[in-house]
Amino acid sequence: MVSGLRLGQVEYIYYLPVYYALEEGLLPLEAELIKGSPTRLNRLFLEGELEVTSLSSIEYARNADRCLILPGLSINADGPVANILFFSKMPVTELEGKTVCLTETSATSVVLLKILFDHYYHVDVHFETVPPDFDRMMEKAEGALLIGDEAVLAHQRVKENHLPYQVTDLGEAWKQFTGEKMVYAIWVARSDYAKANPEKVKDLAKTLQESKNVGMNRLPEIIALAQKKSPLPLSFIENFYKTVCYGFDETDQRALLTFFNYAYKSGLIEDRVKLRFLDD
Repeated sequence: MVSGLRLGQVEYIYYLPVYYALEEGLLPLEAELIKGSPTRLNRLFLEGELEVTSLSSIEYARNADRCLILPGLSINADGPVANILFFSKMPVTELEGKTVCLTETSATSVVLLKILFDHYYHVDVHFETVPPDFDRMMEKAEGALLIGDEAVLAHQRVKENHLPYQVTDLGEAWKQFTGEKMVYAIWVARSDYAKANPEKVKDLAKTLQESKNVGMNRLPEIIALAQKKSPLPLSFIENFYKTVCYGFDETDQRALLTFFNYAYKSGLIEDRVKLRFLDD
C-alpha cells in the first residue's frame, strides 16, 4: 500500500465490476480501500480524507475545480435502471403543491428528480429529506424517492401486494425527456493531490481500468458474489449488470453535460460546468 493514497469504494453491489479484481487480489492495488455509501464517500473526498473515489455526478458539478476525472470510468445507463425509483400516490403530473420525501442516501438522484419536476413534469412540490424508510415516507408524503436495494425491494412489495402506488424509473424518465443516457457517478482524483503525485494517480487510474475490464469479463462470478451480499432477486442482479455501463466515452460525457446544464437552469448548481480530466 502506498502511504497517503486512499481509494473510496461504494459498498453497493452496483460497483462490484470495478472493484472485484482488487478485492479478490487479482490485481495489485497501491492504495488503501475506504468503504462507505455514496454520500459518505462524497463527504470524505470533499473533506480531503480520500485521494481518489467514485463521486456522485452532481458533487463533481459542485466541486469541479477540486477534481480531475479519471478517464474511461463512470456508472451510466441508457434508459431504465430499476434501482432509482419514484413512488407516488397519483400520477407525477398531479403532484402540484404536494409533499415529496427524498432519500438522504443520494445526491445525484435527488437533483435528477428535481430537474424532471421542473422541466419535464412541470409541477412544483414541497421536498423533505428523510432516512430511506418506504413506509414512513409514504405515510407522511404523496411521493418518495428511493435508490439502491431499498428502491428495488419497495418495488417488489408494490407489485406483490398490489399497493396503489405509481412507480417511475428516473433513468427511463430522463431518457424520454432528453434522449440521453444518465451518468450517475464518475471516478475522480483530488486535483491538488494529482498535481503533486501525478504518477501515483495515473498508475491507480490504469489499475482501475484494468480492474473494470477483468470484472466485465467475470460477470458470472460477480453475480454469484452479489447474490451473497444482497437480498435482491437473481433476476434483478443479472438484468442490472446487462443494463448498466461502466465506461465514459464521448456520448456519456455529452449526456453528463446535458444533466449539468439542466441542473444549472434549475438553480441546483451555481455555475456551468466543464469536464476536467486527469490526462488534460
